[in-house]
Amino acid sequence: MAYSNIQLFKMDVTDVDQVQTAAKQAIDAFGAIDIVVNNAGMGTYGALELAEEEAIDWQFAVNTRGPINVIRALLPHFRANGGGMFINISSFMGVTSAVPLGSLYNMSKFALEGLTEGLYYELKPLNIELRLVEQGGSSGNNFMNNMVWSTNPDIHDYDELTAQLKKRLEQPEGADADDPQTIVDVISDLATGKNKQFRTLVGNAAHELMRLRQSVPIEEYLETMRKTFL
Repeated sequence: MAYSNIQLFKMDVTDVDQVQTAAKQAIDAFGAIDIVVNNAGMGTYGALELAEEEAIDWQFAVNTRGPINVIRALLPHFRANGGGMFINISSFMGVTSAVPLGSLYNMSKFALEGLTEGLYYELKPLNIELRLVEQGGSSGNNFMNNMVWSTNPDIHDYDELTAQLKKRLEQPEGADADDPQTIVDVISDLATGKNKQFRTLVGNAAHELMRLRQSVPIEEYLETMRKTFL
């Protein structure tokens, strides 16, 4: 089914020139852009020691530098139009560490959170709004199939933890897996102004983890999460 108000443009968020071209094409097609959702992302997992240099750079390039490229491409248009909104899709793992062997993913989302907070001071006077969506796991997203794992056949000290994590992640989706429509509804409410929160935490697991994180000292929280996967 085709929709006249939907158009697709090729854009690799890590390619600055391609981002600039896609932004211009979208503006030319619609006349004006009011809201941009930074949704592109990927996840690299595994012990940091095992990660290849390219994997480290790629994690940051997609999840953090990608939104920077998109924001920079659209800012001139937003300034010229007197305002706009960036909705950055983060994760509950951008607020708290919750899964072992996810340090690179944590890093990229923590950085996105800091970037978005820092931009508030620059962009609020220009009537450009910023929002963060911090989601948990959702059903039907083939999470395990899309994960990139760092490995090294010569190092085995992380094998047990890696096996335990994969075993947990391969379990059937349960009550903590959220309906993707929930995330869609949150983004819609932010875009239409029904929700004006700077940060919106989404999902059962995300809320449960944040309640735990806020109720105990960080040392106790980290040790609790570590034992969960052993």
